Amino acid sequence: MTDFARLLHADGPNPEHAAALQLYGRFVGDWDAEITAHGPDGTTHTTSGEIHFGWVLEGRAVQDVWIIPRPAGFPAFPIAGNWYGTTLRVYDPTLDAWRISWFDPGRSVFRQQIGRPHRNDIVQEGTTDAGELTRWSFTEISEDFFHWLGEIKPASATDWRLVVDVRAKRCRG
Repeated sequence: MTDFARLLHADGPNPEHAAALQLYGRFVGDWDAEITAHGPDGTTHTTSGEIHFGWVLEGRAVQDVWIIPRPAGFPAFPIAGNWYGTTLRVYDPTLDAWRISWFDPGRSVFRQQIGRPHRNDIVQEGTTDAGELTRWSFTEISEDFFHWLGEIKPASATDWRLVVDVRAKRCRG
């Protein structure tokens, strides 16, 4: 392992906030995913992908990589486009919430959100550069499964619109 990788990765959560860090820490590992993109006209397209979560930065954050479709390099996934991006999820004890940053340089998509537990779910909220509200939710969370919903709400709209729906199953290896 290179020095960079060794310094970035961590073996587990930092003890200082270990309980709070488990909100996303429970996802650490490898996941197979089925992704459905939903167009504004009601059309849908489905493909497979993969998601990988790991502890980073002395166990003070969780980072993940989303690759859609799998394998990377396939033709553009209709509606949602191809994803080869990473999320850095950092617990902020001053907010008792998570600061979320998504980076997808291939599509020039960058998002900032705040994530919090909401009952049995996790809800992340933010705003795009165009002023649309974003809501990304982890639902139906179990040890081996989660359902992720990506929604937008344009400034002029009253309702949320589902854009991407991901069903992920933990890999066994």
